[in-house]
Amino acid sequence: MSDFDAIVLGAGAAGLFCAATAGQRGKRVLLLDHNAEAGRKILISGGGRCNFTNVHTAPDRYLSANPHFAKSALARYTPTDFIKLVESYGIAWHEKTLGQLFCDHSAKQIVAMLLDECAKGSVTLRLGGEAGAVEHRDGQFHVAGARAPALVIATGGPSIPKLGATQFAYELARQFGLKVVQPRPALVPLTLSGEDALFAELSGVATDVVARCGKAAFREAALFTHRGLSGPAILQVSSYWQRGDDVRIDYLPDQPQGWLLDAKRAQPRSALRRVLPLPERLATTLAERLGVAGELGIQSDKALRAAEERLRDWHFSPNGSEGFAKAEVTAGGISTAELSSQTMEAKKVPGLYAIGEAVDVTGWLGGYNFQWAWASAHAAGSAL
Repeated sequence: MSDFDAIVLGAGAAGLFCAATAGQRGKRVLLLDHNAEAGRKILISGGGRCNFTNVHTAPDRYLSANPHFAKSALARYTPTDFIKLVESYGIAWHEKTLGQLFCDHSAKQIVAMLLDECAKGSVTLRLGGEAGAVEHRDGQFHVAGARAPALVIATGGPSIPKLGATQFAYELARQFGLKVVQPRPALVPLTLSGEDALFAELSGVATDVVARCGKAAFREAALFTHRGLSGPAILQVSSYWQRGDDVRIDYLPDQPQGWLLDAKRAQPRSALRRVLPLPERLATTLAERLGVAGELGIQSDKALRAAEERLRDWHFSPNGSEGFAKAEVTAGGISTAELSSQTMEAKKVPGLYAIGEAVDVTGWLGGYNFQWAWASAHAAGSAL
Protein backbone atom coordinates (compact mmCIF):
# COMPACT_ATOMS: atom_id res chain seq x y z
CA MET A 1 0.00 0.00 0.00
CA SER A 2 1.50 3.33 -1.13
CA ASP A 3 0.79 6.45 0.92
CA PHE A 4 0.02 9.84 -0.61
CA ASP A 5 -1.42 13.17 0.54
CA ALA A 6 -3.94 13.17 -2.32
CA ILE A 7 -5.13 10.89 -5.10
CA VAL A 8 -6.51 12.56 -8.25
CA LEU A 9 -8.70 10.44 -10.50
CA GLY A 10 -8.58 11.55 -14.15
CA ALA A 11 -5.62 12.93 -16.10
CA GLY A 12 -7.60 15.37 -18.22
CA ALA A 13 -7.33 19.16 -18.10
CA ALA A 14 -8.69 19.55 -14.55
CA GLY A 15 -6.93 16.50 -13.10
CA LEU A 16 -3.52 17.37 -14.53
CA PHE A 17 -3.71 20.97 -13.36
CA CYS A 18 -4.99 20.07 -9.89
CA ALA A 19 -2.25 17.46 -9.39
CA ALA A 20 0.42 19.92 -10.57
CA THR A 21 -0.91 22.69 -8.30
CA ALA A 22 -0.95 20.46 -5.21
CA GLY A 23 2.36 18.78 -6.06
CA GLN A 24 4.14 22.11 -6.40
CA ARG A 25 2.85 22.99 -2.92
CA GLY A 26 4.78 20.03 -1.57
CA LYS A 27 1.94 17.50 -1.47
CA ARG A 28 2.59 13.90 -2.43
CA VAL A 29 0.10 13.35 -5.26
CA LEU A 30 -0.92 10.25 -7.21
CA LEU A 31 -2.65 10.91 -10.54
CA LEU A 32 -4.56 7.96 -12.04
CA ASP A 33 -6.24 7.53 -15.44
CA HIS A 34 -7.56 4.44 -17.22
CA ASN A 35 -6.48 5.85 -20.58
CA ALA A 36 -3.00 5.03 -21.84
CA GLU A 37 -2.24 8.72 -22.47
CA ALA A 38 -3.00 11.89 -20.56
CA GLY A 39 -5.17 14.74 -21.84
CA ARG A 40 -6.96 12.95 -24.67
CA LYS A 41 -9.78 15.53 -24.92
CA ILE A 42 -7.22 18.33 -24.85
CA LEU A 43 -5.47 16.81 -27.86
CA ILE A 44 -8.58 16.87 -30.08
CA SER A 45 -9.91 20.22 -28.85
CA GLY A 46 -9.97 23.28 -31.08
CA GLY A 47 -9.29 21.22 -34.20
CA GLY A 48 -6.06 19.97 -32.61
CA ARG A 49 -4.93 23.44 -31.52
CA CYS A 50 -6.67 23.58 -28.12
CA ASN A 51 -8.95 26.54 -27.48
CA PHE A 52 -7.40 26.79 -24.00
CA THR A 53 -9.31 29.78 -22.58
CA ASN A 54 -11.50 32.76 -23.40
CA VAL A 55 -10.62 36.34 -22.48
CA HIS A 56 -14.32 37.13 -21.92
CA THR A 57 -14.71 34.55 -19.15
CA ALA A 58 -17.42 35.59 -16.69
CA PRO A 59 -19.83 33.63 -14.47
CA ASP A 60 -22.81 34.46 -16.71
CA ARG A 61 -21.24 32.35 -19.47
CA TYR A 62 -21.81 29.18 -17.46
CA LEU A 63 -24.89 27.02 -16.89
CA SER A 64 -25.49 25.51 -13.45
CA ALA A 65 -28.36 24.86 -11.07
CA ASN A 66 -26.55 27.47 -8.93
CA PRO A 67 -25.41 30.27 -11.26
CA HIS A 68 -23.33 31.83 -8.46
CA PHE A 69 -21.24 28.75 -7.66
CA ALA A 70 -18.50 29.31 -10.25
CA LYS A 71 -17.83 32.93 -9.25
CA SER A 72 -15.26 32.22 -6.53
CA ALA A 73 -13.00 29.85 -8.47
CA LEU A 74 -13.20 31.90 -11.68
CA ALA A 75 -12.26 35.09 -9.81
CA ARG A 76 -9.24 33.48 -8.15
CA TYR A 77 -7.75 31.90 -11.28
CA THR A 78 -8.33 33.94 -14.42
CA PRO A 79 -7.57 33.63 -18.15
CA THR A 80 -4.65 36.03 -17.58
CA ASP A 81 -3.16 33.61 -15.05
CA PHE A 82 -3.30 30.72 -17.50
CA ILE A 83 -1.96 32.83 -20.37
CA LYS A 84 1.08 33.68 -18.21
CA LEU A 85 1.71 29.97 -17.69
CA VAL A 86 1.36 29.25 -21.43
CA GLU A 87 3.74 32.08 -22.30
CA SER A 88 6.29 30.94 -19.71
CA TYR A 89 6.62 27.77 -21.80
CA GLY A 90 7.10 29.76 -25.01
CA ILE A 91 3.85 28.45 -26.48
CA ALA A 92 2.70 30.78 -29.25
CA TRP A 93 -1.02 31.55 -29.31
CA HIS A 94 -3.52 33.72 -31.14
CA GLU A 95 -7.00 35.11 -30.51
CA LYS A 96 -9.78 34.10 -32.86
CA THR A 97 -13.28 35.53 -32.84
CA LEU A 98 -15.20 36.23 -29.63
CA GLY A 99 -12.19 36.09 -27.32
CA GLN A 100 -11.18 32.50 -28.08
CA LEU A 101 -7.48 31.72 -27.59
CA PHE A 102 -5.77 28.90 -29.51
CA CYS A 103 -2.24 27.51 -29.77
CA ASP A 104 -0.54 28.57 -32.99
CA HIS A 105 0.80 25.06 -33.46
CA SER A 106 -0.59 22.10 -31.50
CA ALA A 107 -2.68 21.06 -28.52
CA LYS A 108 0.18 18.66 -27.73
CA GLN A 109 2.04 21.69 -26.36
CA ILE A 110 -0.62 22.21 -23.68
CA VAL A 111 -0.53 18.54 -22.64
CA ALA A 112 3.29 18.61 -22.54
CA MET A 113 3.16 21.78 -20.43
CA LEU A 114 0.74 20.22 -17.94
CA LEU A 115 2.83 17.03 -17.68
CA ASP A 116 5.92 19.16 -17.10
CA GLU A 117 4.07 21.08 -14.38
CA CYS A 118 3.19 17.73 -12.77
CA ALA A 119 6.83 16.66 -12.98
CA LYS A 120 7.87 19.89 -11.23
CA GLY A 121 5.53 18.87 -8.41
CA SER A 122 6.89 15.29 -8.33
CA VAL A 123 3.43 13.94 -9.13
CA THR A 124 3.26 10.15 -9.49
CA LEU A 125 1.42 9.45 -12.74
CA ARG A 126 -0.12 6.05 -13.46
CA LEU A 127 -1.84 5.59 -16.81
CA GLY A 128 -3.62 2.69 -18.49
CA GLY A 129 -5.04 0.99 -15.41
CA GLU A 130 -8.57 0.86 -14.02
CA ALA A 131 -9.05 2.55 -10.64
CA GLY A 132 -11.30 -0.30 -9.52
CA ALA A 133 -13.15 -0.02 -6.24
CA VAL A 134 -12.80 3.14 -4.18
CA GLU A 135 -13.10 2.70 -0.43
CA HIS A 136 -13.06 5.11 2.48
CA ARG A 137 -12.07 3.86 5.93
CA ASP A 138 -10.09 5.16 8.88
CA GLY A 139 -10.03 8.63 7.35
CA GLN A 140 -8.28 7.38 4.21
CA PHE A 141 -9.39 6.83 0.62
CA HIS A 142 -8.14 3.51 -0.77
CA VAL A 143 -7.75 3.23 -4.57
CA ALA A 144 -5.69 0.89 -6.75
CA GLY A 145 -3.23 -0.10 -4.04
CA ALA A 146 -2.77 3.44 -2.78
CA ARG A 147 -4.27 5.46 0.06
CA ALA A 148 -4.58 9.13 0.93
CA PRO A 149 -6.69 11.39 3.16
CA ALA A 150 -7.87 13.30 0.06
CA LEU A 151 -9.46 12.14 -3.19
CA VAL A 152 -10.22 14.38 -6.19
CA ILE A 153 -12.86 13.34 -8.75
CA ALA A 154 -11.66 14.75 -12.08
CA THR A 155 -12.93 12.09 -14.46
CA GLY A 156 -15.21 14.41 -16.43
CA GLY A 157 -18.59 13.53 -17.89
CA PRO A 158 -19.73 10.94 -20.45
CA SER A 159 -19.30 13.15 -23.54
CA ILE A 160 -17.16 11.64 -26.34
CA PRO A 161 -17.07 8.04 -25.04
CA LYS A 162 -14.69 6.99 -27.83
CA LEU A 163 -12.02 8.88 -25.86
CA GLY A 164 -12.76 6.78 -22.78
CA ALA A 165 -15.35 9.06 -21.15
CA THR A 166 -17.68 7.31 -18.69
CA GLN A 167 -20.23 7.99 -15.92
CA PHE A 168 -17.63 7.03 -13.29
CA ALA A 169 -17.66 10.47 -11.62
CA TYR A 170 -21.40 10.23 -10.94
CA GLU A 171 -21.20 6.65 -9.70
CA LEU A 172 -18.47 7.65 -7.27
CA ALA A 173 -20.38 10.73 -6.13
CA ARG A 174 -23.50 8.67 -5.43
CA GLN A 175 -21.39 6.10 -3.58
CA PHE A 176 -20.47 8.87 -1.14
CA GLY A 177 -24.03 10.21 -0.91
CA LEU A 178 -23.62 13.25 -3.16
CA LYS A 179 -26.52 14.33 -5.37
CA VAL A 180 -26.10 14.42 -9.14
CA VAL A 181 -27.96 16.83 -11.44
CA GLN A 182 -29.26 14.80 -14.41
CA PRO A 183 -26.43 14.77 -16.99
CA ARG A 184 -27.27 15.62 -20.60
CA PRO A 185 -25.33 16.30 -23.78
CA ALA A 186 -24.30 19.96 -24.28
CA LEU A 187 -22.59 21.81 -27.13
CA VAL A 188 -24.08 19.15 -29.38
CA PRO A 189 -25.69 19.07 -32.86
CA LEU A 190 -29.49 18.88 -32.86
CA THR A 191 -31.52 16.48 -35.00
CA LEU A 192 -34.62 17.25 -37.06
CA SER A 193 -37.53 15.15 -38.30
CA GLY A 194 -40.94 15.62 -39.91
CA GLU A 195 -41.30 18.77 -41.99
CA ASP A 196 -37.98 20.10 -40.73
CA ALA A 197 -36.19 17.05 -42.16
CA LEU A 198 -36.56 18.63 -45.62
CA PHE A 199 -33.61 20.83 -44.66
CA ALA A 200 -31.36 17.74 -44.79
CA GLU A 201 -31.02 18.41 -48.52
CA LEU A 202 -29.00 21.49 -47.53
CA SER A 203 -26.33 19.37 -45.80
CA GLY A 204 -23.04 21.27 -45.81
CA VAL A 205 -24.58 24.75 -46.16
CA ALA A 206 -23.60 27.26 -43.45
CA THR A 207 -24.65 30.85 -42.83
CA ASP A 208 -24.33 33.53 -40.15
CA VAL A 209 -27.46 33.74 -37.98
CA VAL A 210 -28.77 34.60 -34.56
CA ALA A 211 -29.95 31.36 -32.93
CA ARG A 212 -32.27 31.50 -29.93
CA CYS A 213 -33.61 29.02 -27.40
CA GLY A 214 -35.58 30.48 -24.53
CA LYS A 215 -33.73 33.60 -23.36
CA ALA A 216 -30.38 32.47 -24.78
CA ALA A 217 -29.27 34.00 -28.10
CA PHE A 218 -26.01 33.56 -30.04
CA ARG A 219 -24.76 35.26 -33.21
CA GLU A 220 -22.54 32.78 -35.05
CA ALA A 221 -22.67 30.34 -37.95
CA ALA A 222 -25.34 27.66 -38.27
CA LEU A 223 -24.65 24.58 -40.35
CA PHE A 224 -27.19 22.25 -41.93
CA THR A 225 -26.29 18.56 -41.70
CA HIS A 226 -27.84 15.37 -43.06
CA ARG A 227 -29.30 14.81 -39.58
CA GLY A 228 -30.27 18.35 -38.59
CA LEU A 229 -28.51 21.48 -37.33
CA SER A 230 -24.98 22.16 -36.16
CA GLY A 231 -22.38 24.93 -36.27
CA PRO A 232 -21.29 27.19 -33.40
CA ALA A 233 -24.63 29.03 -33.02
CA ILE A 234 -26.53 25.74 -32.73
CA LEU A 235 -23.99 24.13 -30.39
CA GLN A 236 -24.34 27.14 -28.11
CA VAL A 237 -28.14 27.04 -27.90
CA SER A 238 -28.11 23.24 -27.55
CA SER A 239 -26.87 23.64 -23.97
CA TYR A 240 -30.10 25.49 -23.18
CA TRP A 241 -32.37 23.28 -25.29
CA GLN A 242 -34.77 20.84 -23.62
CA ARG A 243 -36.93 18.31 -25.44
CA GLY A 244 -40.06 20.08 -26.70
CA ASP A 245 -38.37 23.46 -27.06
CA ASP A 246 -38.18 25.28 -30.39
CA VAL A 247 -34.92 26.68 -31.73
CA ARG A 248 -35.52 30.00 -33.50
CA ILE A 249 -33.30 31.35 -36.24
CA ASP A 250 -32.91 34.92 -37.49
CA TYR A 251 -31.58 34.62 -41.05
CA LEU A 252 -31.39 38.41 -41.47
CA PRO A 253 -29.33 39.69 -38.51
CA ASP A 254 -27.72 42.49 -40.56
CA GLN A 255 -30.80 43.69 -42.43
CA PRO A 256 -32.90 46.65 -41.20
CA GLN A 257 -36.59 46.21 -40.46
CA GLY A 258 -38.63 46.57 -43.65
CA TRP A 259 -35.67 45.44 -45.74
CA LEU A 260 -37.78 43.21 -48.00
CA LEU A 261 -40.15 46.03 -48.92
CA ASP A 262 -37.13 48.17 -49.80
CA ALA A 263 -35.82 45.31 -51.96
CA LYS A 264 -39.20 45.15 -53.74
CA ARG A 265 -38.96 48.82 -54.68
CA ALA A 266 -35.29 48.66 -55.64
CA GLN A 267 -35.41 45.35 -57.55
CA PRO A 268 -39.06 44.69 -58.47
CA ARG A 269 -38.17 42.18 -61.17
CA SER A 270 -35.98 40.03 -58.88
CA ALA A 271 -37.23 36.87 -57.16
CA LEU A 272 -36.98 36.51 -53.38
CA ARG A 273 -34.28 33.86 -53.65
CA ARG A 274 -32.16 36.31 -55.64
CA VAL A 275 -32.23 39.09 -53.05
CA LEU A 276 -31.82 37.02 -49.90
CA PRO A 277 -28.28 37.59 -48.49
CA LEU A 278 -27.84 33.84 -48.01
CA PRO A 279 -26.16 30.90 -49.77
CA GLU A 280 -28.08 30.13 -52.97
CA ARG A 281 -29.32 26.68 -51.98
CA LEU A 282 -30.62 27.96 -48.65
CA ALA A 283 -32.22 31.05 -50.23
CA THR A 284 -34.02 28.85 -52.78
CA THR A 285 -35.32 26.45 -50.12
CA LEU A 286 -36.54 29.23 -47.83
CA ALA A 287 -38.30 31.04 -50.69
CA GLU A 288 -40.07 27.80 -51.62
CA ARG A 289 -41.13 27.16 -48.02
CA LEU A 290 -42.44 30.72 -47.75
CA GLY A 291 -44.49 30.26 -50.91
CA VAL A 292 -43.21 33.51 -52.39
CA ALA A 293 -42.93 32.70 -56.10
CA GLY A 294 -42.28 35.07 -58.97
CA GLU A 295 -41.00 38.63 -59.01
CA LEU A 296 -41.00 40.77 -55.85
CA GLY A 297 -42.92 43.48 -57.69
CA ILE A 298 -46.04 41.32 -57.94
CA GLN A 299 -46.05 40.41 -54.21
CA SER A 300 -48.28 42.33 -51.82
CA ASP A 301 -46.57 44.35 -49.07
CA LYS A 302 -48.48 42.26 -46.52
CA ALA A 303 -47.08 39.01 -47.94
CA LEU A 304 -43.53 40.37 -47.94
CA ARG A 305 -43.84 41.68 -44.37
CA ALA A 306 -45.00 38.21 -43.30
CA ALA A 307 -42.12 36.59 -45.19
CA GLU A 308 -39.57 38.90 -43.58
CA GLU A 309 -41.06 38.26 -40.13
CA ARG A 310 -40.75 34.52 -40.68
CA LEU A 311 -37.15 34.85 -41.89
CA ARG A 312 -36.31 36.75 -38.70
CA ASP A 313 -37.95 34.15 -36.48
CA TRP A 314 -37.84 30.77 -38.22
CA HIS A 315 -38.88 27.99 -35.84
CA PHE A 316 -37.30 24.55 -35.84
CA SER A 317 -38.57 21.78 -33.55
CA PRO A 318 -35.63 19.43 -32.91
CA ASN A 319 -36.59 15.89 -31.99
CA GLY A 320 -33.33 15.28 -30.13
CA SER A 321 -29.59 15.70 -30.27
CA GLU A 322 -26.70 13.60 -31.54
CA GLY A 323 -26.09 12.57 -27.93
CA PHE A 324 -22.98 12.15 -25.81
CA ALA A 325 -21.10 10.65 -28.78
CA LYS A 326 -21.00 14.08 -30.47
CA ALA A 327 -21.39 16.36 -27.43
CA GLU A 328 -18.33 18.47 -26.67
CA VAL A 329 -19.24 18.59 -22.97
CA THR A 330 -21.81 17.38 -20.47
CA ALA A 331 -24.35 19.64 -18.77
CA GLY A 332 -25.39 18.62 -15.26
CA GLY A 333 -23.18 16.50 -13.02
CA ILE A 334 -22.23 16.48 -9.35
CA SER A 335 -24.49 19.00 -7.63
CA THR A 336 -22.81 22.25 -6.62
CA ALA A 337 -25.02 22.22 -3.52
CA GLU A 338 -22.79 19.41 -2.25
CA LEU A 339 -19.51 21.32 -2.69
CA SER A 340 -17.66 24.30 -1.25
CA SER A 341 -17.31 26.97 -3.94
CA GLN A 342 -14.01 28.00 -2.29
CA THR A 343 -12.27 24.61 -2.27
CA MET A 344 -14.48 22.23 -4.33
CA GLU A 345 -14.54 19.91 -1.28
CA ALA A 346 -17.67 17.91 -0.51
CA LYS A 347 -19.45 19.35 2.51
CA LYS A 348 -20.55 15.95 3.81
CA VAL A 349 -17.37 14.00 3.06
CA PRO A 350 -14.18 15.72 4.27
CA GLY A 351 -11.28 15.05 1.94
CA LEU A 352 -13.44 14.36 -1.14
CA TYR A 353 -13.25 16.92 -3.96
CA ALA A 354 -14.85 17.24 -7.40
CA ILE A 355 -13.63 19.50 -10.21
CA GLY A 356 -13.96 20.26 -13.92
CA GLU A 357 -16.63 18.75 -16.13
CA ALA A 358 -17.66 16.25 -13.43
CA VAL A 359 -19.36 19.16 -11.63
CA ASP A 360 -22.67 20.83 -12.62
CA VAL A 361 -20.94 23.83 -14.24
CA THR A 362 -20.98 24.01 -18.05
CA GLY A 363 -19.44 26.79 -20.10
CA TRP A 364 -20.27 28.27 -23.46
CA LEU A 365 -18.41 27.13 -26.56
CA GLY A 366 -15.03 28.76 -27.09
CA GLY A 367 -12.58 28.00 -24.26
CA TYR A 368 -14.92 28.59 -21.32
CA ASN A 369 -14.94 24.94 -20.23
CA PHE A 370 -11.15 24.80 -20.19
CA GLN A 371 -11.07 27.93 -18.03
CA TRP A 372 -13.48 26.25 -15.59
CA ALA A 373 -11.17 23.21 -15.56
CA TRP A 374 -8.15 25.37 -14.69
CA ALA A 375 -10.03 27.49 -12.13
CA SER A 376 -11.75 24.63 -10.29
CA ALA A 377 -8.52 22.57 -10.34
CA HIS A 378 -6.56 25.49 -8.93
CA ALA A 379 -9.14 25.94 -6.16
CA ALA A 380 -8.93 22.28 -5.14
CA GLY A 381 -5.18 21.97 -5.66
CA SER A 382 -4.60 25.01 -3.44
CA ALA A 383 -6.79 23.52 -0.70
CA LEU A 384 -5.42 19.97 -0.62
